[in-house]
Amino acid sequence: MNKVLYIILISLFSFTVISCAKKSSDDSKTTTDNTTTTTSSVSFVAVGNSGTILTSSDNGTTWTSRTSGTTNNLRRVTYGNRLFVTGGGSGTLLTSTDGTSWTARTSGTTNILYGVTYGNSIFVIGGTSGTILTSTDGTTWTARTSETSMTLLGVTYGNGLFVTVGNTGTILTSTDGTSWTSRISGTTVNLENVIYKNELFMTVGQSGLISTSSDGITWTSRTSGTTEGLLGVTYGNSIFVISGGAGTILTSTDGTSWTARTTATSNNLLRVTYGNGLFVTVGKEGTILTSSDGISWTSRTSGTSNRLYGVTYSE
Repeated sequence: MNKVLYIILISLFSFTVISCAKKSSDDSKTTTDNTTTTTSSVSFVAVGNSGTILTSSDNGTTWTSRTSGTTNNLRRVTYGNRLFVTGGGSGTLLTSTDGTSWTARTSGTTNILYGVTYGNSIFVIGGTSGTILTSTDGTTWTARTSETSMTLLGVTYGNGLFVTVGNTGTILTSTDGTSWTSRISGTTVNLENVIYKNELFMTVGQSGLISTSSDGITWTSRTSGTTEGLLGVTYGNSIFVISGGAGTILTSTDGTSWTARTTATSNNLLRVTYGNGLFVTVGKEGTILTSSDGISWTSRTSGTSNRLYGVTYSE
């Protein structure tokens, strides 16, 4: 009898161990599957002319062309809420969870879409004729009233505020992405881009313009030391980096004093981003440069001669 009981107990123990092991294996697979569908293995995404999309997963050294499904120019790209979003010509909007496969979305406009950002749980994108669209999920988009007919080229979010900038010195702010207020920029030149980093809003534009603001409302002009158009701006590794016309790169630790850096290109550098210890700038004729410190830059092979308008990093 004791022997029978022993065999029964051993059998029950073995069944329990096997069942627990199987459950643990299933849970692990579920976690892996979820990660696959919501987290990108791609680090950087660049977009450009004729629907060009390039991705890199090894710190900007090697770039791979992806199918976008459009021939329209893609002007900007951002990453937020585990989603890449890019916009461009004829109201083109595309989204991707992994940077590899892209899905077309209905924007409700044929205007060119430019600057795009994510903050306060919503995406905001600006475009020609004062276009502003918002979305909570990147799929369904709603048109907002901007009270301007100027093209809006850049948009950012920080310190509880959306800021969008554009042609003829246009600056608008919003706390919710829905209602927008015009601000005085102190300039009539086109403002190309804007960021909020290191507790500072910064916008850059044509004729070497740099302006900064602590609140997004009152802006102060800074001396850039160049008359080249300044097109991209980012912050990382405790420095600001600006990219611009004729291969221009400027760096600053405080946003006030700027130093010109040497690059191996005279092509316009249209956008710049920072992620994983690396600055990446993109531009004319498929130009891609990378730098770990913002000072020394290395040219990378993009595999395209198309102009690259935007670049982002999947944080």
